[in-house]
Amino acid sequence: MNPTPTRGRRRVVALVAGLATASLLLSGCLYQLIPEDGPVSTESLAPDSAGVAPELLPFYEQVLEWTGCGEGFDCTSVVAPLDWADPAAGEVDLSLIRHRARGGDAIGSLLVNPGGPGASGVSLIRDSLSFAVGEPLQEQYDVIGFDPRGVGESTAARCFDDADMDAYLFDIPVNPRGSAAWEAELTERNRDYAEACEQNSGGILPFLTTEFAARDMDLMRAVLGDTSLSYLGYSYGTFLGATYAKLYPDKVGRLVLDGAVDPSVSGLDMGVTQGIGFENALRAYMADCLTLDECPFRGTVDEALDDLSTLFASVDRRPLDNGDGRELGGDALLMAIAAALYSEDSWSFLTAALAAVLQGDPSIAFQLVDLYYDRVDGEYVTNSSEAFDAYNCMDYPVDSTPEDEAAAKATLDAQAPTIAPYWWGPDTCVVWPHPPTGVREKITADGAAPIVVVGTTNDPATPYEWSVSLADARHEDPRRQLLGEGHTGYNKGNACVDDAVERYLLEGTVPQDGLYCE
Repeated sequence: MNPTPTRGRRRVVALVAGLATASLLLSGCLYQLIPEDGPVSTESLAPDSAGVAPELLPFYEQVLEWTGCGEGFDCTSVVAPLDWADPAAGEVDLSLIRHRARGGDAIGSLLVNPGGPGASGVSLIRDSLSFAVGEPLQEQYDVIGFDPRGVGESTAARCFDDADMDAYLFDIPVNPRGSAAWEAELTERNRDYAEACEQNSGGILPFLTTEFAARDMDLMRAVLGDTSLSYLGYSYGTFLGATYAKLYPDKVGRLVLDGAVDPSVSGLDMGVTQGIGFENALRAYMADCLTLDECPFRGTVDEALDDLSTLFASVDRRPLDNGDGRELGGDALLMAIAAALYSEDSWSFLTAALAAVLQGDPSIAFQLVDLYYDRVDGEYVTNSSEAFDAYNCMDYPVDSTPEDEAAAKATLDAQAPTIAPYWWGPDTCVVWPHPPTGVREKITADGAAPIVVVGTTNDPATPYEWSVSLADARHEDPRRQLLGEGHTGYNKGNACVDDAVERYLLEGTVPQDGLYCE
């Protein structure tokens, strides 16, 4: 057993791109849909293939052909080796989108990754450019969104169709939670899912690793014509960026890692830390909710959370029918709550959802769940869930002992009592068709240029201590942290963080060590 929400399927919760969509929905804003086709624009710098091994030159010497895909946007694809250890073994396609510098004279390309693993950088830049980067960066950089291997419009991992995915995620187990029969039932579901991923993904599963995705980023850097990488990575994107710095320290230009994942933390410890983080965020939400007339809870925070625990147990015992073939049990209710805890902007939506659930109506809660899973009108519009599982199962060794797991469960039970009963369950990665190849270790990136790490307080998904750990792993000065609030800090309304990040990316000015932004 490994710690993960939603029946234990997931080791970590670290999405950003979906939250951009959620913020747009909850605020009532709309974004313009960008047409797919347009005139061809062939403007591209010469590839940087200096020092590249001969067997990789066919990839590094690609000349990009861009197709207009909306006002100010161009799209293209890059061919990468399926297996970087054996470049002749096959190929994958990587989808890129470019927003050309508004000033007309770009200082270079800025690659942006929204997190996940499994979130689409193409969609983020195309649909939510101003959420991803501020105006000063749009003015002076060619902003590049990309779908990593296995994700979205790139060569993608595929598992279940929509109906089977609904059944996998939402069917209520027949057996009592925590029983041996329940464990066996969910393990069999996980096995069916993993087998479908293997059958439907065209042989790419063993090559969906963060290391290979980082090598793909160096290929993108080179074919974009940049001699060093400028990069903005959010959440899981910090792990991707740190891995790049480990592999290519001499190619590091200006890297910002916002909402850091600690690359040395095991899957077990990561699940416990995140579980406690979401419990703390839930307490903060409840404290705010209790000050409002529309809050469906009363009393102290502890009393309100006790009532919420009762609600969890109630829907887990008697799930609520959503009228679309799905029922809201304890697992789906936890996912709805977790999806809303990333940002205070979603708290009012969570209040409405919980008030409705107390009245027997799960529909608003399922809207939150569907935002998390990119599910629209019964269809999964992205493959973020499949890619998430594929990367995590390859990146995280399954090496915890029963004693480790018992200790972790006891810690979570003590420090996150509201969500703990629904945070644990059989792990898909135990039955994944390929063994993990990733390692959990400190990343120092010796010899790399300064890297700015942005850590934020009250972040349930990527807690501040992970940013501290990632920054402290760097042996040489400077080690930088910018302190903000919530999940990720840049471009979220804190002028101090925004100014420090943008001065670094635009001018190379490294922030004061340990800069604190209130």
